[in-house]
Amino acid sequence: MQKVLIFGATSAIAQAVARSMVARGCDVFAVGRDQRKLDALVADLRVRGGPGRTIGFACADLDRLEGHEALYAQAKGALGSIDVVLIAHGTLPDQRACEASSEALLAAMHTNATSAIVLASLAAAQVVDGGTIAAIGSVAGDRGRQSNYVYGAAKGMLALFLQGLRNRLAGRGVQVLTIKPGFVDTPMTAAFERKGPLWATPERVAAGIVRAIDRRRDVVYLPWFWGPIMLVIKHIPERVFKRLSL
Repeated sequence: MQKVLIFGATSAIAQAVARSMVARGCDVFAVGRDQRKLDALVADLRVRGGPGRTIGFACADLDRLEGHEALYAQAKGALGSIDVVLIAHGTLPDQRACEASSEALLAAMHTNATSAIVLASLAAAQVVDGGTIAAIGSVAGDRGRQSNYVYGAAKGMLALFLQGLRNRLAGRGVQVLTIKPGFVDTPMTAAFERKGPLWATPERVAAGIVRAIDRRRDVVYLPWFWGPIMLVIKHIPERVFKRLSL
């Protein structure tokens, strides 16, 4: 039975992952910022898990870095040990607001990069040998585009950190998984016109995350077709790319 700790557990993708993990017989500790959503998620997981299943939780603002170590201690106290850590929190900042305000820019970088990186770094000392540290990045982190380069820079920073952490922890058999979703139909993307074959449901992405953990993948694009799409985008010459409206 795996012991799973999920940060940002009330996000749409993380909720779907949590339900899948409980259905597989895992114990889960959920950390979220919205108490109402967290209570609803925990109640749902406890019904799905049935008697004998441990479903712990903590309400916390993950932007407060000083509280991260205590959250790991609380999770370990409830679960006994930690096999899987999923870091799933984040925001989709307004690019124009970040261009106009240093405060907005730094807040976006703090939530999407610094906070996630600190959690991943602490996870290295908390997860069991042979366990998993997984974090949700984005295809936006593969190349800076004028429409969302602040968000992309944060996710790119997270991806590079995870690459180094993966190298560091390979000797312990710890999987460090970088998850790169494309367009996902969630409340975070509510302002987008969510139509077309490039859009995926949170459940589809969650299934891909669980499958990638099972297969001990290092990096996964979700859905799969974003891999070849981003391969093409990354190889467009800069002299051409900078003139594109993306």
